[in-house]
Amino acid sequence: MNAPIFERDPSDPTTKKEEVSPLLKLVLELGPLVVFFFANARGEWLASQFPTLAELGGPIFIATGLFMAATAVALIASWLLTRSLPIMPLVSGVVVFVFGALTLYLQDDVFIKMKPTIVNTLFGAILLGGLLFGKSLLGYVFASAFRLDAEGWRKLTFRWGLFFLFLAVVNEVVWRSFSTDTWVAFKVWGIMPITLLFTFSQMPLIMRHSLEEHAGK
Repeated sequence: MNAPIFERDPSDPTTKKEEVSPLLKLVLELGPLVVFFFANARGEWLASQFPTLAELGGPIFIATGLFMAATAVALIASWLLTRSLPIMPLVSGVVVFVFGALTLYLQDDVFIKMKPTIVNTLFGAILLGGLLFGKSLLGYVFASAFRLDAEGWRKLTFRWGLFFLFLAVVNEVVWRSFSTDTWVAFKVWGIMPITLLFTFSQMPLIMRHSLEEHAGK
């Protein structure tokens, strides 16, 4: 197994990892969510076609079980392709398994609905907490994608920390205020566009603090 990701120097250009193609990476990240959405929308049909799934409960519970299975497949595929597990998908996967198991065992969908809140709060707290100790932890995650100066990593880490906390609040508002179907649709089709929009909005900061940009000048 590769060395722990937080032991790498994000400013070291020789620090490389095997990378899958962007399209395959997108499939691995979005695949479980699409499975979750489809299973929730067609839960009754799936139960009629596969009686074993009916034992899980209603559509949201069938969707939760298949979401857990799809997440496991995505993590295994990522490991087989790169011989490493990115820290964020790994942490998210662990929370999926824990809260998914509680959802199925207790037949209470509150646990799976709280999963995004827990994950995003955890990431936000880790990033902002790291800054308190002078550590721009985002630099260790995205070192293979960007080379920024220290100020750039600090600013980007702070912004992503706040963004994760924002996602946690949004998830709480949606699942507590709307139907399960609305929450599932927002989780699959709303969070990704919001995240992409935020990511693209950070490009000016990345360009200003890019070491390659400074070297070019």
